[in-house]
Amino acid sequence: MKDQKYEQLKLENQICFPLYACARQVVNSYTPLLKPLGLTYTQYIVLMVLWESDGITVGEIGRRLFLDNGTLTPLLKKLEKLGLIERRRCRDDERVVKISLTDDGWQMREAAKDIPMQIAGSCSALGEQDARTLYTLLYRLLGDFEGKV
Repeated sequence: MKDQKYEQLKLENQICFPLYACARQVVNSYTPLLKPLGLTYTQYIVLMVLWESDGITVGEIGRRLFLDNGTLTPLLKKLEKLGLIERRRCRDDERVVKISLTDDGWQMREAAKDIPMQIAGSCSALGEQDARTLYTLLYRLLGDFEGKV
């Protein structure tokens, strides 16, 4: 075994690894809850944004979810094919596409309403205060990446 000359390259010294591994585990815990609804996690978070702010642009959805248009476009096409959203070009500027929920998209909110509590129950290793602290720290870290992505 070669010596560990570069401490900065040890996996245990990387903040990115536990963030990555934990994010994967949390996202994977959504799968059995979303599968009966016919949704992926990314589709679900897009719908969450629209449940909060229906009729917004693709660009705004991308900003809120830290996703680029190349990722969003096929995702939105799939949601449209599922009958959950409508995509419409803005009359004033045809480059701008607005996304609106259909009646089925709004009904999906009712079907998904208990998912956050079910997920919270599976993340019980953190107490309420630690969960709030982690939430605050993660959003602070995300703030460092705004405009850089």
